[in-house]
This record gives sequence, C-alpha cells and structure tokens, in this order.
Amino acid sequence: MYVVEVIITNKGHVRDPEGETIYRDLIIKRGYTNVAGIRSGKYLKFHVQSDSCKAAVEYVKELCYKLRIYNPIVHDVEVRASGQSSCD
Repeated sequence: MYVVEVIITNKGHVRDPEGETIYRDLIIKRGYTNVAGIRSGKYLKFHVQSDSCKAAVEYVKELCYKLRIYNPIVHDVEVRASGQSSCD
C-alpha cells in the first residue's frame, strides 16, 4: 500500500480569490507584513495498492487526468509519494 499526494493549485496567471481574501483580510490586517502573497489549493491523499511506488504515482497521475479531477488549462498539479519528493 502506498500513499500518494495530489496538490492542485491555480496557475500563476489565474486569479485566486480565496488566496487573495486570506492574504488581504487575515495576513495583512493582522500585521504579518513579511508575507508577500498566498495561493490556495486542494490537497488529496490516495491510498493505492500497487507493486511499486513509481507505479502508484503513475496510476494516480493517470486517474487524475482521465477523471478530470483538475482542469489542466487553469490548474497546476503535483503528484508525489507521501513523505518523499520521488520514489526510491
């Protein structure tokens, strides 16, 4: 069993109203002036039965794309094995 994480964020050129609101109404108003901006996103955690870590990651990449869990036109997606930047 492998845990695969999916992080979905808006591309840089796409407005992020949720991130803008958090930045403006919480961060700046509370005096955290060292923060230059915030982008919000979605986090998904998949528990995948697979023969290898790499196969689990590729399976989730394919699943996300085919099922349109994200929109590739407006979203960036990062798929990785939990706790690792890549599979060993």
